[in-house]
Amino acid sequence: MDERDWLTDRFEEHRPRLRAVAYRMLGSLSEADDAVQDAWLRATRADTGKVENLGGWLTTVVARVCLNMLRSREHRREDPLDIPLSDPVVGPEDGGDPEREALMADSVGLALLVVLDTLTPAERLAFVLHDMFAVPFDEIAPMIEKTSAATRQLASRARRRVKGSTPAPDADLARQRLVVDAFLAATRGGDFDALVGLLHPGVVLRADKAVVPTPEPIVIEGGRTVAKGAMAAMGRARFTGTALVDGAVALAMAPLGRLSLVLCFTIADDKITEIDVIAEPERLRRLEIAVLDA
Repeated sequence: MDERDWLTDRFEEHRPRLRAVAYRMLGSLSEADDAVQDAWLRATRADTGKVENLGGWLTTVVARVCLNMLRSREHRREDPLDIPLSDPVVGPEDGGDPEREALMADSVGLALLVVLDTLTPAERLAFVLHDMFAVPFDEIAPMIEKTSAATRQLASRARRRVKGSTPAPDADLARQRLVVDAFLAATRGGDFDALVGLLHPGVVLRADKAVVPTPEPIVIEGGRTVAKGAMAAMGRARFTGTALVDGAVALAMAPLGRLSLVLCFTIADDKITEIDVIAEPERLRRLEIAVLDA
C-alpha cells in the first residue's frame, strides 16, 4: 500500500468524527461536507507520515477550516430568510438535501444549533471541541491564539449561554413542553384535527412584519384559522425544534442552523391561547434562547 492509499484509508476512518465536528461548528451539513473535503485536500498536501496522532491532527485541521468559515460568515452575516412561511427553506439550490439536513438537525438538537449560532467563532470552537469532543484546552488555545485559561473562559461563557438563566419551575416547563411538542408533531404530520384540539377556540396569533412579510403585523383569531396557517408551514416545520426562549418553552425555526423565526406560546389549562411569531432580526437578537433539558 502506497502512502496515498494509506492516507485515504485512515481519513475515511476518521471522516464520521470530522463531519460531526464540522456540523456542530457550522450548523449546515453541506457546509460541513465542504469543510471536511477542504481538510482532506490539506492533508494530501501535508507531510502526514510523521504525525503520531492523525485523528487529532485532522480534527485540528477541520476545526481551523470551520473557524475560518465562521469568521467569514461573521463579516457577511445575512438577515433571516425573507420568504413566505409556506415556501421550502432548504433545497437542491442550496447545495443540500433537505431531508438529510432535517434529520441531522434533529439528531444534534436544533435548539443547540441555534444557541451555537449566537456565539462568537472562538466561543463556538472552544465549546464544541472541549465540551462535545473532549479536546483539551491546551490543544484548542493555539487555534484561536489564546492562552489555555482564556480558552477555558470562552467555553464556560458558551456553556452558560447553552444552559440559559433560571427558567420557570420544572412542573410548568413540563406541561408547556407537552403542549408545544404536540403542536410541532401535529404541524409536521399535517394533522389538522390534532392542531385544532390543542388550540383554544379564541386563540390569537400575532406575527410581526418580517414573517410573511407584510406592511403591518398580522393578527389571526380562531382555532381553525390558526391551524390552517400552521398547515401552510409544514415544510418549514422540518427545521423547527423546541427551545427555551426567555424562560418558557417555544419553537425555534433554524434552516441550516441559523435562527429565522420563533413561536412563543401562552398556554392556559393545556390549551394554546396566544402565539407570538417573531421574525424581525432585532426582536430575534433580543431573545434569550437556551437548550431544554432532555
